[in-house]
Amino acid sequence: MAVLDRLYERARARQARVVFPELADPRVAEAAARLQAEGLCTPLELSEVSPAQVATLVEGRGMKEALARRLLTKPLYRAAAMVAAGEAEAMVAGVASPTRRVIEAAAMAIGLAPGVRLPSSFFLMVFPDGREMIFADCAVNLAPDAEELAAIATASAASCKALLGPARVALLSFSTGTSGSGESVDRVRAAARMTGFAGPVQADAALNPRIAALKGLGRKPGMGDANVLVFPSLDAGNIGYKLAQELARAQALGPFLQGFARPVCDLSRGATTGDIVDATAVTLALGQPG
Repeated sequence: MAVLDRLYERARARQARVVFPELADPRVAEAAARLQAEGLCTPLELSEVSPAQVATLVEGRGMKEALARRLLTKPLYRAAAMVAAGEAEAMVAGVASPTRRVIEAAAMAIGLAPGVRLPSSFFLMVFPDGREMIFADCAVNLAPDAEELAAIATASAASCKALLGPARVALLSFSTGTSGSGESVDRVRAAARMTGFAGPVQADAALNPRIAALKGLGRKPGMGDANVLVFPSLDAGNIGYKLAQELARAQALGPFLQGFARPVCDLSRGATTGDIVDATAVTLALGQPG
């Protein structure tokens, strides 16, 4: 069964409430109607400001009440507060809002998951030969340091587990093992030490078991069989997923935000109705075990 079919089934079984703060956009309204009709979730519009929303910002996030009430006048913040207060299970936004605004609202109202130091993003890549992979970070963090790369890798492994099953993570570089040096490969090597994931490893050795064996990489997950590729920079990640789209005809679903304590989806400004429906199903799957 294809990954989207699996995720649709899980969304139907979960019957989660999803808040859409941009329902005025016709694409979002049409997607919400489809999601409701197909039994994928219960779409919610923005509620009135509730005591629970105020409390979650004041008591849960340490804000002054005046600031909390001021933020709750903004749709993205109120939607995120609905999720934090348990009035919705997920938030889907972004067709009319830049990524940084969605991240700011989610960070201030919901916060990061335990052990996560920064939000990041990933694409769910589906290849014509049936392979399903996570590519990260392709949309948020420009030039992550070693600790940030480690955080991206850890969050991506969790996303993979929720969507695809056991994660086999490769931290990519121009160099494999100890064969190269330089600032970028040193960052990847340090991140690999922090996480225990495979790295630094070149892309061919991460994906091809024959090449991994020729390089003497052994049988560590992510060496020759990776299903999570963590790129060393936003440049590399964005270029990588677009090359996979154009040259391998891969379907790129996302980008999806990861690392928050509750599911948050940042839609592309150009998202179609179908994109919004698919993104919602993936977002709901991120909030429950695979």
